[in-house]
Amino acid sequence: MKSLKCAIFTDELHIINVESTFLRGLPSFNIIGLASTTIKESENRIKSSLLSLNFSFPPQKIVINLSPSDMPKNGSFFDLPIALLIALQKDNFDSNFFAFGELGLNGKVKSTSSLFSTLLFLSEKVKIAKVLVPKDIALKAATIPNLDVHAVDSLQDAIMFFKDEEFAKNSYVDETHPLFRDSITINGKNYIPNFNYELDFKDVKGQTRAKRASLIAACGMHNILFEGSPGCGKSMCAKRIRYILPPQSTKDILLTTAYESLNYKDIDFSPLRPFRSPHHTATRSSIFGGSKIGEVALANGGELFFDEFPHFGKKILESLREPLEDNKILISRVNSKIEYKTKFIFVAAQNPCPCGNLFNKSGNCICSEIEIKRYKNAISSALLDRIDLYVAMEEINKDDRSDISSKEMYKEVLKVFKIQKNRNQNDLNGKLKDSEINKFCILENSAKDTLDLAISKFELSQRGINKTLKVARTVADLENKEAINKFHILESLSFRMRSVI
Repeated sequence: MKSLKCAIFTDELHIINVESTFLRGLPSFNIIGLASTTIKESENRIKSSLLSLNFSFPPQKIVINLSPSDMPKNGSFFDLPIALLIALQKDNFDSNFFAFGELGLNGKVKSTSSLFSTLLFLSEKVKIAKVLVPKDIALKAATIPNLDVHAVDSLQDAIMFFKDEEFAKNSYVDETHPLFRDSITINGKNYIPNFNYELDFKDVKGQTRAKRASLIAACGMHNILFEGSPGCGKSMCAKRIRYILPPQSTKDILLTTAYESLNYKDIDFSPLRPFRSPHHTATRSSIFGGSKIGEVALANGGELFFDEFPHFGKKILESLREPLEDNKILISRVNSKIEYKTKFIFVAAQNPCPCGNLFNKSGNCICSEIEIKRYKNAISSALLDRIDLYVAMEEINKDDRSDISSKEMYKEVLKVFKIQKNRNQNDLNGKLKDSEINKFCILENSAKDTLDLAISKFELSQRGINKTLKVARTVADLENKEAINKFHILESLSFRMRSVI
C-alpha cells in the first residue's frame, strides 16, 4: 500500500490520507471512502492524464481509499494525489507530502477556487507542511507561513518531483508575492499600505463634517451612519471610506483571500480591504451565512455597507447586533457549528424620512409624523447604540468646493495607525475590548467632568459611554495627544447626539 496526504475544508480543516493498492482481479478503478461525484469523475481525468504519458495500466484492480472513510469528501484537487499513487506504485517516496491539483485531460495540473483557503487553514493545523501544488497558485501559497511549497506544472513534473532529487530542489518556491515587497514595519510587524484611490473624497463637494466623521471612522474602524436628503453624498462618502482604511497585515490579507476562496472566488492578494454592500432585499442567509459564507463574514477586516438602512428586514437588522458587538458570528448547521470573524467597519446610509426631504430647507416633505415615526422605528435603539458616529449631512450648495483628497486623509490614517500600534494595541480604537478602555483611553480631569455631565444629561448607556471614549481616543490620536481632553470628548459626543432619531 502507498499513501499521500490531502485535505478538505468544510466547517473545519480535515486531513485526508489518500491510500492506494493494486489487487488481483479483473482490471478496474475504484475510489472508496464517501467520495463525492466530483472525485468519482476524476477517474476519467486521471486515466487520460496517465495515458498521455504513455503509462501502461497493470491488469489489476486499483483501489483508492480516502481515509477517514466515514467523512464525506469533495474537491477536484484530489486528482493529483490519486494519479501519483497509481504512477508511483512501484517506487518509494515520502508519504508525508500533501498533494493538491486538478488534472486536465492532457496532464496539466490546475488550481481550484477553494484551494487557497484549504492551504491557509492547513498551515494553522500542521506546524510545517510539505505541499505540492499547481504552479499557478504557488506564489500565493508560498506567502502562507508554515508551508514548504513545491510547484509543478504537469503530472509529468509531479512524477519527476518524487523520482529526481535535483528536480525536487528546483521546484521549491521561496519567492515573495510582489504585493508584500512594499510593506511598512511597525513594532516588528509588516503592514501593506494601499495607494489606490479609485474613488476619491476630492469628488465630494462640501460636506466638511461628513468628511471629518469619515476620517475618524477610518482611523479607528468606527461604525458610522450617514443621514441626509437624496443626492447629498451619503453613498459617495460611504464608498470612499474603503480606500482610506488602515493598512492590513500579511495575516489579515491571507484571511481575507481565504474567506473569498470559501465563496468559490479565485482572487489575487490586494492591499484594499474587502467591501460588501448587500441589497436591502437580500435574504438573511445570504447576509449572515447558511450553506455558504455570508456577507458579514466576507466583510471581515473591511467595510460592510448598508444603503437604504431602514429598508432592510427587521430580522436582518436585529441579527446585526451580535456581529457588531462581539466581532464574530456563529453559524449553526445540521451537523456542525462554525465561527467566523466579523471585525469590520459598519457603514449605513439612510434618508431622514420616507420621501427623503425632511432636511430640505424648502420644507417640501410630504410625510406625516406617523410615517416618519414608523420609518425611524425600523431601527431599534439597541442597534443604533452600536453605531459610534452619526452624521446629519449638509444641504447641497452651488458654492460647495472640494477641500480634501483621499490621499491627504490616508496620510492622517497612517499617522494614527502607527500611534495605535506603537501603543501596543492589538485592535484599533473602535474595536477595543471593554477591558482595554481604561488602559488606552486615559482622560484628563476636565475630560472626566465633561463626560460625567454628558452621562447625566443624555442618559448614556454603558455601551454609549464606551463608544464615546473610543471615538474620543481616535480624535486625540489625530491631534497626537497622549491623554484625552474635554474638546476630544465634546467632539465625540457631537457625533452621538441624535436630535431627530
